Amino acid sequence: MEVSTEDYLKALFHLQEESGPSVKTNALSEKLHISPSAVTDMLKKLAAKKYVTYAPYRGVTLTKEGRAIGCNIVRRHRILELYLHQKLGYSWDQVHAEAEQLEHAASDDLIQKMEAALGFPHFDPHGDPIPRIDGTLPVQSALRLSEGQKGRDYVVMRVSDLDAQFLHHLSGVGVVLQAKIQIKEILSFDRSLIISVGEQTHAISYFTAKHIWVAPEG
Repeated sequence: MEVSTEDYLKALFHLQEESGPSVKTNALSEKLHISPSAVTDMLKKLAAKKYVTYAPYRGVTLTKEGRAIGCNIVRRHRILELYLHQKLGYSWDQVHAEAEQLEHAASDDLIQKMEAALGFPHFDPHGDPIPRIDGTLPVQSALRLSEGQKGRDYVVMRVSDLDAQFLHHLSGVGVVLQAKIQIKEILSFDRSLIISVGEQTHAISYFTAKHIWVAPEG
C-alpha cells in the first residue's frame, strides 16, 4: 500500500478520535498541510477503493476497512514512540519524527514483539491511547485544561504532540505526564491561564491549555 494512502487514513483516524466519525475536508487539509483541492482528489481515490465514504460538503467517514488500516498505522506509531522513549532513551519531543519514518516499514511481527517487550502498554509517551491489536482503544477519562475550573487541582494525562517545540515548551514549565497542576486564574479577555506546577507559577495561552488533557485530582 502507498505511504500517502496510509498517511491519509491515519490522519482521518486521528481526526475521528478528536471530533467524531464525520471529518470535514478542511480539517484534513489543515492536519496534513495539503491544499483542499489535493485532499478532495485523494478522497475520491480512497472512496473508489472503499476506504472512505465521501460526499462533497458533507465530510468524509472511514469505512470498516479504512478504519482498520488507519488504526493499525496509529498503533504502530504509538508503540514505536514508546519503545524509542523507554528502551532507547529518546525524549518525548524526539520520538514523533523518528516514529513517522519507521511506522510504514516495520512489520506487524516486529511491532507485536516491541509491544510485548514494553509489557503491553495502554498509552504512549504523550498519553495517547495505543490501539489494541483488535482495534479497540483503552479508555481514558480526561478533559482539556482549557475547560478546567479556577482553584481546582488536576493531573496531566495527555498532551498533544503538535511538534517538538511545543513539547519542549511544556517540559520547560514542568507540564509532563502525571504532573500536578492547579489553575490559579482564568483571564477573561483571552482565556489564558495562570497555573502552578509544583512550586512554580506560569502563564499559558488558551491554545496551549486546549492541547493538554487532565483529570481532576482526588
